[in-house]
Amino acid sequence: MSETPKKLLIAASGTGGHLFPAIATAEQLPEYEIEWLGVPDRLETELVPQQYSLHTVRLGGFQGRLGLGSLRLLSQVLQATLQVRQLLQRERFDGVFTTGGYIAAPAILAARSLGLPAILHESNALPGKVTRWLSPWCSLVALGFEAATSHLPKANSVVVGTPVRSQFLTNHELPTDLTLPPEAPVILVVGGSQGAVAVNQLVRTAAPAWFEAGAWVIHQTGTNDEAADSLQHDHYIHRPFFEAMAGLYQRADVVISRAGAGTLTELAFTQTPSVLIPYPFAAEDHQAYNAAAFAAANAALVCRQADLTPIALQDMVLTLIHNPERRAQMAAAAASLAIPDSAEQLANLIRQTLT
Repeated sequence: MSETPKKLLIAASGTGGHLFPAIATAEQLPEYEIEWLGVPDRLETELVPQQYSLHTVRLGGFQGRLGLGSLRLLSQVLQATLQVRQLLQRERFDGVFTTGGYIAAPAILAARSLGLPAILHESNALPGKVTRWLSPWCSLVALGFEAATSHLPKANSVVVGTPVRSQFLTNHELPTDLTLPPEAPVILVVGGSQGAVAVNQLVRTAAPAWFEAGAWVIHQTGTNDEAADSLQHDHYIHRPFFEAMAGLYQRADVVISRAGAGTLTELAFTQTPSVLIPYPFAAEDHQAYNAAAFAAANAALVCRQADLTPIALQDMVLTLIHNPERRAQMAAAAASLAIPDSAEQLANLIRQTLT
């Protein structure tokens, strides 16, 4: 008789930074019966149902000061925890895996209240509040950055890197879906899953100098930029989103980006030099900590948005475009930060924990 497969509930919600590592890990567990926990009207409702059954609970974020909003949030967490607890019991799950964020709270609390294992993956160099609060309750905490260990002294933690989408795990040259001159310098601008209007404005002002240097600018603007069509040039291609991101990272000489952990992991895998502009309103400024880890390895240049002018960005990028040796050094440094078998390591840790 064949053994009944183990059942795993994955709690990952909101952004690609939470969802893509979770999906990459799930793909390494083909022998498991996997279902998903998320929040209505978030990205998981588009990505997850294609592969996994999706359960949702209503839950807000943990931002802001204590007050009436905190009481409402606590009520939401308690209600969601009860719902998840009932789900775990009813469907006879063997454990929970989460990639952090607010959805992790009810998942971890419900699992531990039933004596089930809870494994958490934290991709950021500065762990989020939920990770810091609940990591001592977890069976295991897997980390994307070594720097995170100092913030979680009571956790049973191990550094495994951050899993990436399968398209980033190849050494072969990938297509870009664009027609670009083979020898032209390429500057790729990405602002994360929501775009980055402030970065977009800086780039459009700096871009003419890059065009004069013969560079092409490939610009992922996101969907929130009303001025997205304001710059027109033969060497400028902009879209809200590009599908072939791995190929674009490979082709780019320089990437201008926010500093989300998922994006940085992808830059490490494609060995792409970068100029990082951490999102200044990220929770607890955690993107600055991610960027600092890349800067310390000499894999990226980092600039605070408040301190960055179009001229400064223009000159910083031109310096890299005109210095192939420096770019090669940055590429090698970025590659040294990649952990190619991160998803496999994480999947094996889940297997060991749920044994």
